[in-house]
Amino acid sequence: MPTIGFVTSKKENEKRRAILPDALQGLRNPGSVVIEHGYGEDLNISDQAYLDKGARIASREECLKQDVVCDPKIGDAEFLGDLTENQTIFGWVHAERDPERTTLLLERGLTAVAWEDMYQNGRHVFWRNNELAGEAAVLHALTLFGKLPYNCKVAIIGRGNTGRGAFRILTSLGAEVTVYNRRTEKLLRKEIGQYDIIVNSVFWDMTRKDYLISRADLARMKKPSMIVDVSCDMDGAIESSHPSTFEEPVFMDSGVLHYAVDHTPSIFSYSVSSILSDIVARYLDPITEGAIHDHPVLGKAIIIEKGRILDKKTIIFQKHDRLI
Repeated sequence: MPTIGFVTSKKENEKRRAILPDALQGLRNPGSVVIEHGYGEDLNISDQAYLDKGARIASREECLKQDVVCDPKIGDAEFLGDLTENQTIFGWVHAERDPERTTLLLERGLTAVAWEDMYQNGRHVFWRNNELAGEAAVLHALTLFGKLPYNCKVAIIGRGNTGRGAFRILTSLGAEVTVYNRRTEKLLRKEIGQYDIIVNSVFWDMTRKDYLISRADLARMKKPSMIVDVSCDMDGAIESSHPSTFEEPVFMDSGVLHYAVDHTPSIFSYSVSSILSDIVARYLDPITEGAIHDHPVLGKAIIIEKGRILDKKTIIFQKHDRLI
């Protein structure tokens, strides 16, 4: 029977946990769930709480030997090179956005089940996490900007879950908000000078060679003004943006303050862990019963299988200009 190991992320200030003890209640195979020692410490959850629900507690090394390894930010994990053929990774992978890491997955012969590709009835199963990303990003960024939201005109780019979360927070705090989408990119650039804050929440098409907002556009923005890049892709929609950290969340470029922390839900670690845990628990029985391929959600989220790319958007490595 397959096993799944849950490990603590080594990413800076990443406090999200993919499974909480209460979510293990009612599983058919709780003994196939292996939790890293100290997994819940950041949330004040003891190892005993997991043991009481039937899970096993093991060292990090042992957890990384399980058939499936789960880490929400697994695309940023440092341990991928230590995994072996026939193991499966389970978490946000975003393989098409990191050629070097994807090459590693292929070379190691791994299988990847990507959370970003998990949909049920047309809806992303982790939609609430995406909303929370927008909520957390604007709340954190506002504390660093120096203006209260009811004194700000804000543009939100994107009408998806992340943009909806940002919209909810900003409007509730009194900001004047305008929402743009892909069809109104030119209009945004025309009107860019009227906004105090621009929030980017679009998932950028990495095959595009242009930018939604270029450095030339920054010169026409208010001073002071701020870009909150929730998507924060390197060389993505915002030419001047690059991922930042909780330790240094903002940087200045061309007179515009940029915020681009790439794991903002971790700010509200318990809330987001509860959301993730309830979702992940739904898929633990199929995983531990070896039914990933036949499952209507998990099967379609396999983007790499034993070192072979299945996902079309992962095929082209943008920065290497070569095909796999």
